[in-house]
Amino acid sequence: MKDMAAVETVIPPAPRDYHGVNWEGFKTLYFREIRRFWKVGAQTLAAPVVTALLYMMVFVVAAQGARPIHGMPYGAFVAPGLVMMQVLNNAFANSSSSLLQAKMNGLMGDFLTPPLTPMEHVAGFGLGAATRGLVVGSVTWLAVLPFAHVGVAHLWAIVFYGVGAALILGFLGIMAGLWAEKFDHMAVVTNFIVMPMTFLSGTFYLVERLPEPFRSFSKFNPFFYLIDGFRYGFIGHAEGSLAIGAAMTLGLVAAFAWICFWMFDTGYKIKT
Repeated sequence: MKDMAAVETVIPPAPRDYHGVNWEGFKTLYFREIRRFWKVGAQTLAAPVVTALLYMMVFVVAAQGARPIHGMPYGAFVAPGLVMMQVLNNAFANSSSSLLQAKMNGLMGDFLTPPLTPMEHVAGFGLGAATRGLVVGSVTWLAVLPFAHVGVAHLWAIVFYGVGAALILGFLGIMAGLWAEKFDHMAVVTNFIVMPMTFLSGTFYLVERLPEPFRSFSKFNPFFYLIDGFRYGFIGHAEGSLAIGAAMTLGLVAAFAWICFWMFDTGYKIKT
């Protein structure tokens, strides 16, 4: 009887209680995402730079003798678009592949067990993806700079649209990674959404030279405003409205962050 009474009075330890933000857990998740792509730098850093240089060589050589665009050589016009394309693709790839691989390997519990709130999950994965996009974009810019001498006209536009684009695609990658159940699903998002929107956004050409209805359709492509605003920061000329582009960027960052929060909060395709 005494032993039973002793067992009944045992009180389990109280769970760890974080008031406010679990900064330690958030930093651990964020740096985990950074170390993840840094360990395979040949694939995540070097390969995108080589791809960008090949694009520069093909398009600049093919366009030799072409008339200047906005008073500058074609290479100087293309370079900011190539940098932004690497930011978009790599931010999306980081968060989407991280979550999909965790689901495929049965490791989602490693993210759900620690005392992290849905917002801390969103911030950790989103900022980790944005960091990869911005790092790859910076390295790409340094690589193409000798072939396209472009100055900085408006630094605020470069920072605003660069960071905004990295966050938008990082959050989109979270949504795709949580939604996808196999690599075929991720390929659908990449090949039929991200890639077409990237190439049809004015990266390599002036949208105003497109025939209708493609010219008007391009103005509804969010990637057009991201690339156009980013290019404006370098060459000082924008095809679209900077006000619309800025509002769209802030709106997509907020909307995509909320959707990611909802998916983590409800356990969408995680706890089933």
